[in-house]
Amino acid sequence: MEIKRLSQCTLEDVLQAWNDGFEGYFVQIKLNAEAFLTRLVGEGLSPSQSIVAFDENKPVGIVLNGFRQVDGKKIAWNGGTGVATDYRGKGVSRAIMEETLEVYKQENVDIATLEVIKENERAIKLYEKYGYVITDHLLFITGEYKPVSDSLGIKEDLVRPEQLAGFSFYKEDVPWQCSWKSAKQGEAKVFYNQADEPIGYAIYRRVWNDEKKLDRIVFHQLELLDQEKVEYIPKFIASITTEPVNITTINFSASNPVSNYFIEQGLQVYTEQYQMKKIMNG
Repeated sequence: MEIKRLSQCTLEDVLQAWNDGFEGYFVQIKLNAEAFLTRLVGEGLSPSQSIVAFDENKPVGIVLNGFRQVDGKKIAWNGGTGVATDYRGKGVSRAIMEETLEVYKQENVDIATLEVIKENERAIKLYEKYGYVITDHLLFITGEYKPVSDSLGIKEDLVRPEQLAGFSFYKEDVPWQCSWKSAKQGEAKVFYNQADEPIGYAIYRRVWNDEKKLDRIVFHQLELLDQEKVEYIPKFIASITTEPVNITTINFSASNPVSNYFIEQGLQVYTEQYQMKKIMNG
């Protein structure tokens, strides 16, 4: 078996490695060339530090890697590990994990992170073998939301997602796809009470249908600064829309009161993941 950097491979081989690697997976993530490249760029993944495994000339495994500075530490994210069906259980997963961790050492990574589907026990055991531990339970929640409040009593400031990094209350240590860096094409708001004290913030993306009407709001973050103040949640949402709309959350922590609020409003959890981390330095 030969392992190459993604930047050394043809796009055709990379797509085959990805799509074969996730065939029969818990969530359908088959991608065409355009969608794959969009993911690569949008998530800040590194072609030169991602890897593809070959059996002779056949691509049989892949790991996508990205790197960011978070709270003064270098963070690596495994943005997808896949192994072709016929090669599962034959040592390919171990080989590409070991190569990936070697890449992280060369990059002086402080903390390695990834997310794994809750039901994927085989992958969880593999990651645990290499020193990863579960640090959070994450939820993808979706469904139609009917506003049950208005935004009276709060003030809002529409900002660019990247501006949030300048606020002391902004949470940098979140799952990779929840960061403002993964939502540069989205929107953000900071919410204040009548005394001009910050009470929460949101990072989100609005999706419009063919009739130019708001179809969906995808939340990367929706945070209360005081988690006891759940009555603010519907007001935050009402500042974005007062019409019924589909809502989707990306990797919201199960401990986030917003997650419980959405479930109480009838939205459904459709995917559960664990965030896992491995301390590389420190």
